[in-house]
Amino acid sequence: MKIENTLFAFRGQELLVRIEERTVSLPSPEEWTALGLSVEEPHLVGELRGSAAYAVGLDPEMPLPEGTEVIGLRKLWGRLDEEAWKLAGRAVQIVEWDRNHRFCGRCGTPTAAQPSERSRTCPRCGLQHFPRLSPAVITLVEDDEGRALLARSPHFVPGVYSTIAGFVEPGESLEEAVAREVREEVGVELRDIRYFGSQPWPFPNSLMIGFTARYAGGEVRIDPTEIEDARWFTLDDMPLIPPPLSIARALIDDYLDRHGRSVAR
Repeated sequence: MKIENTLFAFRGQELLVRIEERTVSLPSPEEWTALGLSVEEPHLVGELRGSAAYAVGLDPEMPLPEGTEVIGLRKLWGRLDEEAWKLAGRAVQIVEWDRNHRFCGRCGTPTAAQPSERSRTCPRCGLQHFPRLSPAVITLVEDDEGRALLARSPHFVPGVYSTIAGFVEPGESLEEAVAREVREEVGVELRDIRYFGSQPWPFPNSLMIGFTARYAGGEVRIDPTEIEDARWFTLDDMPLIPPPLSIARALIDDYLDRHGRSVAR
């Protein structure tokens, strides 16, 4: 394959990047050609700074070229420039979808990529396999005293609290999912559930749909299988919060802005 465009190359779900001191970047087209790397069939995923961008998979046994590493996107958050990081999130999902649907999930027959759309079709039973998203809701709850209900998962960075999130179940509306997740994870009831915004989230293939809500009743009681701690925070006693770029941070920033407060971006 002749390399003339931007490539997001993944070994598993980790992105190949060039490391120079503290700088992280994608290998240039010229570097790709010089390295002579072998890749799977490329997938067009968009455009980056005027250049077509493709997603490819790397041979897992291939030795990495000098000066490069493969790093997960979570660890690259804030190190790779924002435009490239967002497109890499799309790219890794396309590569994983293609890799995971080489065979039909119904009858086991090898599938074929379709030239007119992003899908793989089973030539035997006709089942089509499209990239799929898992919708998840994420919510900032505020009470009548102006306090925000934040929680932390044991998987978070120590000390960091965030908004409450969870996946939408079959048959639910988004608003029903918000109310259920908050009830299950922290034990409180909600009112005035309002849409805030959304964000693609490639961990592994989510669409995060943000909401704000008002406290309607109940005592905070955590589900210890999901939540390590949850509590009401005042404007003058906010904990460590997620870094910029995430919709969780956008929800918290919006809450603070509405009350005339801010934190360092």
